[in-house]
Amino acid sequence: MNIVQKTKQANNFYKIITPVIISVFVVYLTMGMALGVLSVFVKNDLKFSTLIVGLVIGMQSLATLLTRAYSGKITDTKGAKKSYHSGVILVIIAGGIYLIAVGFVQYPILALVLLLLARCIHGVSESLFVTGVLTWGIGLVGQQQSGKVMTWNGIAMYGGIAAGAPLSIWLNNEYTITYAFALMLILPLVGWLSTIKLPAHPVDKTHVRLPFYKVLGLIAREGYSLAFASMAYGCIVSFIALLFAEKGWGDASLAFATFATCYILVRVFFSSLPDKYGGFKVALFSLIIELVGQLLVWSTYSKTIAVIGCSLTGMGFSFVFPSLGVLAIKKVKPQMRGTALGAFAAFFDLSIGVTGPLAGLIADWINYQTVYLYGSISCILAILTILYKSNIKKSSH
Repeated sequence: MNIVQKTKQANNFYKIITPVIISVFVVYLTMGMALGVLSVFVKNDLKFSTLIVGLVIGMQSLATLLTRAYSGKITDTKGAKKSYHSGVILVIIAGGIYLIAVGFVQYPILALVLLLLARCIHGVSESLFVTGVLTWGIGLVGQQQSGKVMTWNGIAMYGGIAAGAPLSIWLNNEYTITYAFALMLILPLVGWLSTIKLPAHPVDKTHVRLPFYKVLGLIAREGYSLAFASMAYGCIVSFIALLFAEKGWGDASLAFATFATCYILVRVFFSSLPDKYGGFKVALFSLIIELVGQLLVWSTYSKTIAVIGCSLTGMGFSFVFPSLGVLAIKKVKPQMRGTALGAFAAFFDLSIGVTGPLAGLIADWINYQTVYLYGSISCILAILTILYKSNIKKSSH
């Protein structure tokens, strides 16, 4: 392929994927906004324990996990665009319930119930939205660029989370939390409008689908490694704000921002690595960097070193999903791509759903900083998982 052809291919890729990226960014902006203020709201305004904080944060991932099979089925049988649209609608509904919950701050139990309901709906929306948007994007540009699609979607996802967290913290500090949740009603509509001209990807209704549990089995190696790696990410998003408050380091906006900046820069400048060098090598190198980041946050009493630890965590975690995802979708036929992506992402959901409450218990029993020892151990387990499975595969040949 000559330079002119490569340039045309690249231009076509970005022409198709840019509206998708915009949509992903604004939808995940709402998720980042929720993460930025929910832990403080539940802890300080509603006066619940850190265990309850972890439960509220983790409820979204639990709901996403439980609906992955459904979202994969909808994506493969009804179309990725339909799954995507359903996800956007549910994000708007979740934002409305968050807003209602704030009005019942004088009734903590009722407010908590509403927050848990909003987190569940937000979780279902994420399941439908992400499975739909990834399958849609890969279908439009081709499987040979699947790693690149997942890389840029990840940039938009975590860029949205990173921008959303400090944005909601600022709105809460300067105005009230109501403004943060009200904005969540508007942002998904921007995403919807950005993709309105993209064509739907055709659905092959004649293909015989594998059961979800069989797809889970096919991608178990990649899934378990993703699950362990994601626990470190869960520690950052769930408790870094409370760690900074405990240490008297001010708000955690800088930690969120540096995590996401490093995450995004790695993906922007090295987006082709998983497709070019293979998922295994990229994943292993990324996990080692993530481990170093978690160890720094756990062992330091300096705000600067903690921020550097968050940066390295973001840098390492950046390529875990796309590198392992490239390996995962190669194990199924294109007609099962939505189900495979749903199954793969389910391991992430399970990880975050478990991490919130478990890390909350660790924080209650010991302190917030020990949460990052747990994150470090999870990174080691992720490394051992892919090394162990790789050695078995080599010895069988």
